[in-house]
This record gives sequence, structure tokens and C-alpha cells, in this order.
Amino acid sequence: MSSPRPDFAPLSAAEQTTAARLGAVLFRHRGWLPVPFLAVPLLAPGRETAPGWWIGGVLIVVGELIRLAGVAAAGKVTRRRSRTVHRLVTYGAFSWSRNPLYNGNFLIWMGIAVISGVHWFIPPAVLIFAIEYSLIVRHEEGVLESTFGEEYLAYKRATPRWFPRPPSANNVGPHNWTEAWISELSTLLAYAVVIAAFVVKARRFGG
Repeated sequence: MSSPRPDFAPLSAAEQTTAARLGAVLFRHRGWLPVPFLAVPLLAPGRETAPGWWIGGVLIVVGELIRLAGVAAAGKVTRRRSRTVHRLVTYGAFSWSRNPLYNGNFLIWMGIAVISGVHWFIPPAVLIFAIEYSLIVRHEEGVLESTFGEEYLAYKRATPRWFPRPPSANNVGPHNWTEAWISELSTLLAYAVVIAAFVVKARRFGG
């Protein structure tokens, strides 16, 4: 984990690319990105099944556990809305993947799609996720390169962007699990609302 950095850092070349600039727009509005995604499985005809609920439920739980581990390691750093970053987190879930929260989000998105029974939507959902979050990550990587320079580049070389792998060293650091649970309460509430909506859909419209 790095020491705090100044609030202002000049833009790196990576942060000035077209992909990073598009990602900056999506980053600022990422809280709304799941809304159109959820509209399809909630409104389109689908056949909800018991195996679908089990498989989708497991994906959601595993995804949230990954998110929780990431939030516990990084704390409020992961909930920032500006390009100001005071420390680089490289331990815990972040030593397995540079984007553990987005890894968790992907599993959650897929779990929701599986539960919905709108199986034709799964490939488009993967594509939508890949495009949106690849652009967001380009922006975030540019910001981190601007802020931490070679320290971030070394971390980037050692840690995969998407597909987690065990770190070469026992990279440990402080985790605030209480803060993580509190931070994730709104996310957990959103899951409950979505699940309730699928239950209503299944009962009123036969899935």
C-alpha cells in the first residue's frame, strides 16, 4: 500500500486516450449502468426455474463476497467519484486482480440474468459488461498511472486486470470488514429489490 499522494496529478498519456475519456463519462454515471441492464430480464419473457434460481443465487453470493473483500481492503477508496486517489491498494483481493469489485459485479450480473430465465440475454449481457467496464477501467488505470507513476505500473505488470490468479507473494494489509458491510448495505438492499421483482414477475406472469 502506498503513502498518500497530493490531490492534483498531471494527466498521463494513458488518461488522455479516447477510451479513457469515454470511460470517465461512464465512471461518473456507473451507479446507473445496471438500470437498463435490469430492464431487459425484468420486462422480457423468460422462464424462471428452480435450478436457475440456485445457480444464479450462487453467482450473486460469490460475486458479492468478492466485492466485500475488495471494499474491506480499499475502504472508501473504492467509492470515490472524482479522480483524486490518496493511496494505491495492492493487497488482499487487489493482489489477485486489479479489479475485484468489477469481477464481483460481473458474477452478479450473470447471476441475475440466469435467475431471470431470459437466457438469450446472457451473451449480450457479457458484451455490454465487457464494453462498459473495459472503458471504465481504462479511465481508472489512466488516473492511477497519473497519480502513482511507476509504482502503479509495477503493480499493473504483476497483477492481472480481469482473470484472478494467486499472488506470487503473501501480500497482506488491513481490512475493515465492519465498514465494508456498512458500505455494501445499499447494494444488498438493491439485490433484495431485484429478487422481489423477479418473484412478482414469476407469480403474476408465469416467469
